[in-house]
Amino acid sequence: SFLYSVLPPGDEDLKGDEVEVIAKFKRGLGLDDVDAANMHMEIGRRLYRERLETRDRDADIEQRRAFQKLIYVSNLVFGDASAFLLPWKRLFGITDSQIDIAMRDNAKNLYAIQLKSIGRGLDIGTLIEVRRAQLACKLSDEIAADMFREHAKKLIQENISSALDILKSRNKATNSPTQVIEEVKCVLAFNSLLTVLSKHPQGDRFARGLGPISLAGELDHDRRAGDLKTLYRAYATDVLSDGPVDNEKLTPLNDLRNIFGLGKREAEAIISDVKSQAYRKRLAKSFNTDLAAAPSKASFLQNLCEELQFDPELASKMHEDIYRQKLQQFVADGELSKDETEALMAFQVRLCIPQETVDAAHTDICGQLFEKVVKEAILSVDGYNADRREAVRKAAQSLNLKKEAAMTIFSKAVRKLFLNYIQKAKAAGNRIEQAKELKKLISFNTVVVSELLADIKGELTTAEPATSSATSEPETTESEGEDEDYEWESLETLKKTRPDKELKEKLGKSSQKEISLKDDLPLRDRAELYQTYLMFCITGETTNVSFGTAISSKKDDSEYLMLKQLGHILGLTAKEAQDVHIKLAEKAFVQQAEVVLADGKLTESKADQLATIQKQVGLPSEHAQKIIKSITTTKLSSAIEASISRGQIGIQQVRGLKDANFELDSLISEPLRETIYKKCAEEIFSSGTGEFDEEEVYVKMPADLIISAEKARSIVQDIAKVRLENALVQAVALLRQKKRDGVISSLNDLLACDAAVPASKPLSWPTPRELDDLYCVYMKSIPKQDKLSRLQYLLDISAEKAEDLRDAATAGTLPQTGQEEEELAF
Repeated sequence: SFLYSVLPPGDEDLKGDEVEVIAKFKRGLGLDDVDAANMHMEIGRRLYRERLETRDRDADIEQRRAFQKLIYVSNLVFGDASAFLLPWKRLFGITDSQIDIAMRDNAKNLYAIQLKSIGRGLDIGTLIEVRRAQLACKLSDEIAADMFREHAKKLIQENISSALDILKSRNKATNSPTQVIEEVKCVLAFNSLLTVLSKHPQGDRFARGLGPISLAGELDHDRRAGDLKTLYRAYATDVLSDGPVDNEKLTPLNDLRNIFGLGKREAEAIISDVKSQAYRKRLAKSFNTDLAAAPSKASFLQNLCEELQFDPELASKMHEDIYRQKLQQFVADGELSKDETEALMAFQVRLCIPQETVDAAHTDICGQLFEKVVKEAILSVDGYNADRREAVRKAAQSLNLKKEAAMTIFSKAVRKLFLNYIQKAKAAGNRIEQAKELKKLISFNTVVVSELLADIKGELTTAEPATSSATSEPETTESEGEDEDYEWESLETLKKTRPDKELKEKLGKSSQKEISLKDDLPLRDRAELYQTYLMFCITGETTNVSFGTAISSKKDDSEYLMLKQLGHILGLTAKEAQDVHIKLAEKAFVQQAEVVLADGKLTESKADQLATIQKQVGLPSEHAQKIIKSITTTKLSSAIEASISRGQIGIQQVRGLKDANFELDSLISEPLRETIYKKCAEEIFSSGTGEFDEEEVYVKMPADLIISAEKARSIVQDIAKVRLENALVQAVALLRQKKRDGVISSLNDLLACDAAVPASKPLSWPTPRELDDLYCVYMKSIPKQDKLSRLQYLLDISAEKAEDLRDAATAGTLPQTGQEEEELAF
């Protein structure tokens, strides 16, 4: 009954003194361990039976917890003897793991009670006492360390929550930065104390789990990361705002980063931002005092960066941002006054801002305002009048823009409008409509862009006095500076782009040449647009009338001057524009010449007709002759290819064409030349003469046909190898047919093939008697001795047999062939 009363019910935890009370009572009764163990097992049976009888789930859980507490208390009471005194497994069917769980859970509950005594002010005595309690509870060091760290985290999180509540509070009375910093300092102090105690010489006697704390890896860490960064920034701002930055300030920040579990880059970004704010604050404070009085502004700024450990590159970027902010503030009204310009100069000097950076800022900020004024002037409904002109001039001067920057901005806006005209021209339905859009582009460049450009540069325009001197000089300079090809001076369209003085005075205004689309469009597109307007200049504008006819309007040479202006807008050089004129002239001449030379024959009357066309087009005589020759050569080439395919052209005809100064490589393709060469080689090996001239075959013929010597030799040898065997077969066949002359011709072809590709061994034949007959027939033809000897080797006739045959021929007793026998019988 006493034992049952000491153990708390299932829903209550152990108090920690149960083991000591039970052991003391057991000693007072004088019970031995065996009898006492039986009482413990009897309590176990009662709990086990109650658990089996209950049907309520909650009651079942309570009975199971009560049974676990019994196991835990009983094992501690009997110590090591509990292994044989308390047969839990045999009587109740529980496993070792269930016993371990009961021991662990109850030990954790008791240790958790001990940890509640630990606060932020740790002392050695408490840590030793907690360690003793852990050992008494039979709790493992690993679990104890985890529990201690979790307890320490809870203490830290209480401070963090308190600090965040203060930060987020809207009540000014409670939202005190000092209280926030104090809470963070408590966190750092507690973490520092844990770190120091973990390295204490008597650390083995202390509670397990001492050491620095980190909230990284917590389940809700990602959710709370934003709040932790805010708190980290608040502490960094307080630490780094005043005085120099040193390791004494950075070390706590590094510890706090580890405690909060922030990434290194995240923390560095926050610190950099805080340093940036501190640098800006210090800079503003000393701008008109210490910085203004400093003999070396760069040294002062460098010392300030070193004092705050601030990146000089970030400082330079901040200086640029400050300058830009001031510039935007000053130009808000559309102009820069003298005082504002001097103030900006002071900012540039004191902040050591490079001139390139200042120019870039002015180009960007002032350029936007200037670009707006320019666009309004360009797109004005009333045209470019005096008011718009004055607005442009005022903007260019009052915004303190450099001429190069103003020109860059103006060029960008103008080129965008130029491209709009180009897009409209490309989208037009026909060449006439395209030319009209290009004409609008030229007029826009002359009337608006040229005058705007002169106003921006501060020059006189054509609408003001002294126009003639201002506009004539560029023209003269340009004409003198062009690198013209005088070979093409006869081109009529090219001459008309250089108008005389009378036409210049009639047109009055000149156009600018500085802004072009050279870098905005590829050369091919620019040349096509130029050619489109050139065609318009040549043909003029056409008007469709009834019955499908069209009437061309009168052409004005002033269009050619506009053509030249279009070339400047498109960024074409004199050579590139000239190439378009040449291409068009050659195209026109080729079209008419192909009609005249349709049959490929150039007669005297046709030559006169082509000369007239040449003068009309304006092509130089040399170029016209090249085109005529190209056309006739093409026509002749087609005829020659047809003749070669019919076998009507051989090496002699090719040599005749070469003597007539025709270029064979362009007239006859290489495969056809090889075909002619093969045909000549086959004729040599089938001529029946037995002759093979190596110089003719390997040197002269390849040179005439423009074939490489190696390729020619390969062709001849391939043919000779095939013809060698065929010649022997043909000779035997003719022998059997009793055709003596044919046999001799075939044997001569055999010797010619052997001369081209000498045989390394005699030829084989199944009937040696027929080879003897071939030798006799050839010997009767009285050939040259060297050919007879070579034939003897090829037919594999021994020297003795050859000598007998020669002796028989001398004595007139040579055996007669079948044909001769038949002739005698007849």
